[in-house]
Amino acid sequence: MKITVLGASGRIGGLAVREALARGWHVTAVVRDPARLTVPAHPRLDVAVHSLTDPRLADAVTGRDAVVLALGPTDLKPTTVNSDGTRSVVSALRGSRTRFVVVSASGLPAEGDSLFSRLLLKPLLGAVLRNGYADLRRMEAILREAPEVRWTIVRPTRLTDKPARARVRSEVGRDVRGSYQVSRANVARYLLDAAEDDALAGKTVSIAQ
Repeated sequence: MKITVLGASGRIGGLAVREALARGWHVTAVVRDPARLTVPAHPRLDVAVHSLTDPRLADAVTGRDAVVLALGPTDLKPTTVNSDGTRSVVSALRGSRTRFVVVSASGLPAEGDSLFSRLLLKPLLGAVLRNGYADLRRMEAILREAPEVRWTIVRPTRLTDKPARARVRSEVGRDVRGSYQVSRANVARYLLDAAEDDALAGKTVSIAQ
């Protein structure tokens, strides 16, 4: 597999790069500042320095088997990081066979939400994280309006830095019931698994442990 990881200097993105290399894949890590990339140099690792709106970003994502977008804001301020990155990738991938897997959040509304989630938990999260969630909603809308792109939206629940577990629970189109956390290491693994699973193209999947 040849993949590109956007957000490779972040915690999930860096883990995804390491996991892909461990699987024997060839990885292009897209970063704005190469000094922030914590993954050591590797024969199968290329580093591309681009902003999310750089037209040359297309060169780093075309011709790959998959593109993984694992971006996230560093504070609670207004942001367009996910929607900007998604818009650029969608523009480059239209009509291709490349899989595009993005990280969203289970705090967004979903079918089958429990009364507690719908009336209390998710409105509370939405109020606190309103700027980041607004960006994620824009990102998801861009994907749903691009049926010619083979995307998958992955919505993890609350993130932890615990070690990866052997098994991750997942639900297509709705939240995982009775579980409220997942490790970043498991999210990174699941992103790569989803990139190889054609049955998840065009699907929104929630994951938890």
